Amino acid sequence: MSDILYTVNGIIRTDDQQGKGASRRLRKQNLVPAIIYGGNEEPTTIAIKNNELWKLLENEAFFSNILTIKLDGQEELAVIKDLQRHPSKGFPMHADFQRIVKGEKINMNIPVHFVGRETAPGVKAGGILSTLVTDIEIVCLPQDLPEYLEVDVSELEIGESLHLTDIKLPEGVILFELDVDEPIDRTVVNMQAPTVEEVDEDTQEVDAADVPASEQGGEEDKGE
Repeated sequence: MSDILYTVNGIIRTDDQQGKGASRRLRKQNLVPAIIYGGNEEPTTIAIKNNELWKLLENEAFFSNILTIKLDGQEELAVIKDLQRHPSKGFPMHADFQRIVKGEKINMNIPVHFVGRETAPGVKAGGILSTLVTDIEIVCLPQDLPEYLEVDVSELEIGESLHLTDIKLPEGVILFELDVDEPIDRTVVNMQAPTVEEVDEDTQEVDAADVPASEQGGEEDKGE
């Protein structure tokens, strides 16, 4: 179960702090524009101190935990749903938060942790473990939200793979991709055979007749 570990201190934006121009001014003031939406309430536009948000973003669990957002003495429970970053510098430019409603399921992308890599027989035999996902979308009630999903690869042999249906899920959690009309049980990790680059020996042998005598290191026939 996801505990409420992170607190976001927000400032409610006024009418003159809306729009693109206002957002640019907020960023110059070390503030990140954001919005809280969902539930039966109207969206609330807020701003968050840039350095505080940066610190929170350093923790992977921030993206898969229920958050407490403090606004002018009141508190909202929410999860982060989207984060826009500067394309080259990487700093946060806008954040979207979704309100938590008791008894209402939420969709979240949860990090995937692969464990048992060191003891996998395929790795010991020289195989290469190829992980194909970093996160997976789940559906659950807020109180059942896990910080991450764990995939055990400790028994993988070369040529073997694990799929979505092989993931052990916490109680109350389902995978979105398997709960649709046409589910696809895609691969999440596989153990590939070691790649050996074949060298064509013929390409390494050069016909001495095609090489000048001066480059062959031999003595020239001077004759009489």
